[in-house]
Amino acid sequence: MSEAIQGLEQRLRGELSRVLVGVEDAVCALTVALVARGHVLVQGVPGLGKTLLAKSLARVLRGEFKRIQGTPDLMPSDITGVHIFDEARRQFVFRPGPLFADVVLVDEVNRAGPKTQSALLEAMEERQVSVEREVFALPEDFLVLATQNPREFEGTYPLPESQLDRFMLRIDMDYPQRELEAEVLNRYGARIAAASGAMVAHRGGEHSRIGCTHRLRARSGARLARASAHLSRALDARRTGTHQRSADRSRTARCRFRLTR
Repeated sequence: MSEAIQGLEQRLRGELSRVLVGVEDAVCALTVALVARGHVLVQGVPGLGKTLLAKSLARVLRGEFKRIQGTPDLMPSDITGVHIFDEARRQFVFRPGPLFADVVLVDEVNRAGPKTQSALLEAMEERQVSVEREVFALPEDFLVLATQNPREFEGTYPLPESQLDRFMLRIDMDYPQRELEAEVLNRYGARIAAASGAMVAHRGGEHSRIGCTHRLRARSGARLARASAHLSRALDARRTGTHQRSADRSRTARCRFRLTR
C-alpha cells in the first residue's frame, strides 16, 4: 500500500474515531471505496450507527450529504430529479434530486421498488442520470452507501446478484463488544449533558412559553443522569445472555468487509 493511501486511511480513522467507536475495519473498506471510486453496501440491524457513519464521512470529506429512504412507493424521479416550469424564465428547468451529492446514503435500499433500484444502480455505474432525454453528470466524488437489514425480508425487493455486483464492497456491522458499548455510554453521555447545559444557559431568560425553562431544565437533568457501574454490568450481562444464542449463527465478526464479486 502506498504512503498516500496509508495517509488517507489514518486521517479517516483519526477523524471518524472522534464520533464513532469501533469502526476500524469499516474505515479500511471506505478507504478502498474512495480510492477505487466504488460504492459500499452496509448490512446490519437498526441502531448500529450506519447513518452516523455516512454523515460523518461526508463531513470529514467536506462534501455534500444527502439521504434517501427506500420505500415501496419511491419513484425514480424522486431520486434523479424532475423538470419544473419556471414562471420567471417561462421555461422548464431541471431540479436535481438527492443523487446529486458527494455522499449519498440510501437507507433500506431493498425496500425500494425494482424501477427505483435500477435507476440508482444505473447512476452508480455510469455516474450520470438520464431525465427526459437529457444526461446530467453526477459529482466527481459521487459515493453511495446503501444499507439493508439482513434479518427482515417482509415487504422488500432483494437485490439480485447482477445488481449486487454494482457494489465494490460490503460491510457487515454487528453489535459492539462490551468495552466499546461502555465507551459509547461514557462518551455520548458527557456530550449530551454539556449540550443540554449550554442550551439551558442560552434560553434561561426566555419566558414566552409557559414552562419552557422548566421543561429544558427537566430534560437536562434527565440527560445528566449517568449509568452506574452496577447498572452497566447488569446491562452487559443481559445483553450477553440475549445475543449469545444468535452468536453461533452469525457468520460475521463485529465489523468486517468482503468483496462481493
